[in-house]
Amino acid sequence: MENGTTRPAQAAQRTVISVDAMGGDRGPATVVAGLVDSARSDADIAFLLHGDEAVLRPLVAQHPELVDRCDIRHAPRVVTMHDKPSQVMRNGAGTSMWSTIDSVKAGEASVAVSCGNTGALMAVSMIRLRKLPGVNRPAIACLWPSRNPGGFNVMLDVGADIKAEAEDLLQFATMGTVYARNGLNLKRPRVGLLNVGTEEHKGRAELKLAHDQMTAAQEAAGFEFVGFVEGGDIPSDRVDVIVTDGFTGNIALKTGEGTAKLISDLLREAFGAGLLSKFAALLALNSLKRLQKRIDPRRVNGGVFLGLNGTVVKSHGSADATGVAAAIRLAAQLGRSGFLDRLSARLASAGRAGQDAAGNGSGQQE
Repeated sequence: MENGTTRPAQAAQRTVISVDAMGGDRGPATVVAGLVDSARSDADIAFLLHGDEAVLRPLVAQHPELVDRCDIRHAPRVVTMHDKPSQVMRNGAGTSMWSTIDSVKAGEASVAVSCGNTGALMAVSMIRLRKLPGVNRPAIACLWPSRNPGGFNVMLDVGADIKAEAEDLLQFATMGTVYARNGLNLKRPRVGLLNVGTEEHKGRAELKLAHDQMTAAQEAAGFEFVGFVEGGDIPSDRVDVIVTDGFTGNIALKTGEGTAKLISDLLREAFGAGLLSKFAALLALNSLKRLQKRIDPRRVNGGVFLGLNGTVVKSHGSADATGVAAAIRLAAQLGRSGFLDRLSARLASAGRAGQDAAGNGSGQQE
């Protein structure tokens, strides 16, 4: 084993998660605390922890839960939030982020988790893991609070690339379907294509073509296509997977996060405005706690990079221990489900159906 460490004997039977300890805003102590929370709730996971060994070893040693389940990999350098992806692609070797992805590439871990720079993480993942056969553009998928029984919808792309052609959108639909099936336990997810209206004549040419391709490919890809959806449908129970380009998806995601924070701040101000307001807050305490839990972003912390030869979960840079543990929990769930193999198979079958639809309908497009 590298760096003089020995992999725990039980790790061979456990799902191994490769974790970047140095990328988050709160530092490695918070990441280690997230590992502890994960270890306590799940006896079947082990960790490859990447970063400065002199910093990490004392932190890990404080927690008996990690003693036989955490293998430290020394990586002396750190990718900061200010580093440009192009710089990291050229000079990233030796960083904790690079080492984290390499463990997945080498087959030592099932899934990688990092709180680091999103652009750099995607760049490193692309260069080290490479894209799955036939995938033009990878996507980042996120979970969005919704009215569905499971409490969440999947949306992608939310920022991997600002562009998306019709073929890319079909691939996003397929990848989002496999994610929803394995991450939300939905047998036949409903897929909607985000547009400025639900009428079939609305939208850009690539959206209309993608609409036809998704209609033709839904059986092969294993989803139910509900057609065009609007922004108001993102948190609704009409759909399970929302497909869009990364430019639109990222704006929607940041708008949703900002709105949730605004509502939280306004509620806090309203209930703290006076004695009667504080008394009302006390009476509504249980309801407020349920609301807080429902919209708590830490519960769904983790965007998943889809379309690569390996699974990568991107945690929020500002994640606390609860958020890190949520990202690890998602990573473990995907690792155990055979997610990557299923994704590859679905992409191949959906791609063939979409090509047939494009060929049959090419002369009918406006």
